[in-house]
Amino acid sequence: MTPTLVRQHPPHAGATPRVNPSARARDWSEIQERMLVPLYEAVYERVEVGAGTRLLGLGCGSGLALLMAASRGAAVTGVESSSHERLALARQRLLPEAWGTRAHGEARLVDGSPGDLAAAADARTPAYTLVTAFEPIGCLAGDSEGLGEALAAVTPLAERGAPVVLAGWGPPERCATSSVLRVATKLADPLRSTGSWRPALRDDLEEVAQRAGLRLDGSGRVACPFGYADVDSAVRGLLSTGLFDAAIAATDQAQVDKEVTEALHPHLRQDGTVWMPNVFRYLIARVP
Repeated sequence: MTPTLVRQHPPHAGATPRVNPSARARDWSEIQERMLVPLYEAVYERVEVGAGTRLLGLGCGSGLALLMAASRGAAVTGVESSSHERLALARQRLLPEAWGTRAHGEARLVDGSPGDLAAAADARTPAYTLVTAFEPIGCLAGDSEGLGEALAAVTPLAERGAPVVLAGWGPPERCATSSVLRVATKLADPLRSTGSWRPALRDDLEEVAQRAGLRLDGSGRVACPFGYADVDSAVRGLLSTGLFDAAIAATDQAQVDKEVTEALHPHLRQDGTVWMPNVFRYLIARVP
């Protein structure tokens, strides 16, 4: 929930999130990011990512989706502006020469906005053949804000007809995690507005693509269950998304941990693991 499974938002004025960004980034990369692997695989199969692919990943986080594309032979570029800590982990995965290991194909990581990437491009920059925005939208009020503009900034860097892939949450009745995400809104009630939980709407992805001037060209749904070894891992993974930061600022870490733990009880299995079936949706649009 790309960054993050949900798009992170800056704290409201006067609020200081009481979180450890480095610990959260590590929890994201070690626990939560892998929950969307079925989505990445389904998209890469459908658009036939391979040796001839030049992929641009917006909101690349700690780089797992890029690593999977690179393992298929793609040349990858990742852009991340919301978490320097996650990008540092992506560098370890994709640009590991400093650690004495082999790099994963042709990879580039940009600490900045899509606009920064576009401004630095010139006529010699090879055109991208695929653009992805895997951070799912449709879970927070306002979580698509800025995405259309980001896409509009980078689509001139892509080939005509290149696929642009957006991801979103499925309907709440198909996403067991929705009941847990509502805790964030309840605890952050004094801060409610942008950042409040809301159910995914049918045309969320289409509206973003149309605002960016893209041509719609199909969609799909993918089962992405969230499975955790225990409740502690589930709490750490979910909090790593950034969705609960406003709740922590409004209350405290202990209160958020307690209420998230309680919300997870219906999904706790006899062996102590946590299992929440979810469905995510992806949209394929084309650069005109």
